[in-house]
Amino acid sequence: MDQSEAAIMKKLAFHTMILAFCCGMISSAFAQQQQEITCFESRKGASEVVKRDLQPGWPNVKCSPKTGAVLWWGDPFDGTVPMGDMPLLGNVAPGKAVVKPRSEKLAILPMCATACHNGVGPAFNPPTLPKDKKPKPIPTMVGLLPDAQNLQHGRGRIWCLDCHHTTQRNKLVDNFGDPVSIDQPQLLCGKCHGDKMRDWRDGIHGKRIGEWASTGKKRWFTCTECHNPHNVQDGARNRGFVQIAPESPPQLPKGMKDAKYERVHGIAH
Repeated sequence: MDQSEAAIMKKLAFHTMILAFCCGMISSAFAQQQQEITCFESRKGASEVVKRDLQPGWPNVKCSPKTGAVLWWGDPFDGTVPMGDMPLLGNVAPGKAVVKPRSEKLAILPMCATACHNGVGPAFNPPTLPKDKKPKPIPTMVGLLPDAQNLQHGRGRIWCLDCHHTTQRNKLVDNFGDPVSIDQPQLLCGKCHGDKMRDWRDGIHGKRIGEWASTGKKRWFTCTECHNPHNVQDGARNRGFVQIAPESPPQLPKGMKDAKYERVHGIAH
């Protein structure tokens, strides 16, 4: 190999290294871009949403880098379905009240309903359904749902079958013993919390996003999107909604020292 061929080989090796480095950087950037970003809408563990583009440059949500909470929605109706029949909700036009289904997030429930709690099984080992409402500890259930061992709801006066259907464990239950969709928990919660149910129905309690007009389309957040039904006696407050760290205050515009101007109103009172 003469000197010119050696120089060519050396240049070729150098350019190959550069090409490999660039391909590695592009691949790394693409992989990072493809990595899913998940944040929560109202309660961690219950209302997660994966950030994605509805259109190029238009994300479905913006997630807080501090708390992981949704800061704003690109489309508040993304992934929603019309809410089912609700008592005394006749003033809301059909299709104007929508909810986001949570059934797919509760993957264990359908399995429980068909495997253990449907009253049907092999002849040599038929399953037994509860004959009364006295709780009986089941090791398997405690393993799957630790909250069930020390249910923080009702001050010890209720148990699983006050809320879950006896044979259809992927359903809730109403006052008449009829099954209720897991996506309509308000029909269950209203049995005991009538005042909160009324306030939620009237827009005083809970959260809604969507169109501003009173007759506009809105996404309603249901009870269990904000409250953990197995631990509503949470923390020092011993009730209600798990507190979330507040977001940082908005930054002042560049060059502005304070926000005293907001205290001055041009309208005389």
